[in-house]
Amino acid sequence: MTFEEFAAEWMPGVLRFAAVLAGDRATAEDLAQEVLIRAYSRWDRIGCLDRPELYVRKMVLNEFLGWRRRSSRQIPADSAALEPASPAPDHAQEYTEREALLAELSKLPRRQRAVLVLRYYEDRGDTEIAELLGCSPGTVRSHASRALATLRVEMSPRRRAHAG
Repeated sequence: MTFEEFAAEWMPGVLRFAAVLAGDRATAEDLAQEVLIRAYSRWDRIGCLDRPELYVRKMVLNEFLGWRRRSSRQIPADSAALEPASPAPDHAQEYTEREALLAELSKLPRRQRAVLVLRYYEDRGDTEIAELLGCSPGTVRSHASRALATLRVEMSPRRRAHAG
């Protein structure tokens, strides 16, 4: 498979994965672009793999986790920075809840966010997540438990009623 074929077939999914991790589309596009530049330069090795898309997703995950260590890049820390400049009215409750969840997800520490995205968006098990993050399955479960507890508190109807 050529790099161009890979990009045409797998780029939308890689971009969606990056968007869920990053919390907003612009940062996800930057993240995906950085990864694709590196993947292109190494395509002779990556393209020979059985599942190059998994390797590229791992690159996206590593890039996302590494961004906090780079002072030249900034990922918005609050949900106000994630809102579009001129929001269109949204009449569907489903979309409102999704946006609220993404905003709260973006407030979680990076590793907790990565664990939830890998578990619930990518449908990966604790062992596989642990391997991807370079930690133990127990640490993955701990991150997931803490993240879900935080989301339960932040997304509770009582708390949301007081915030609005």
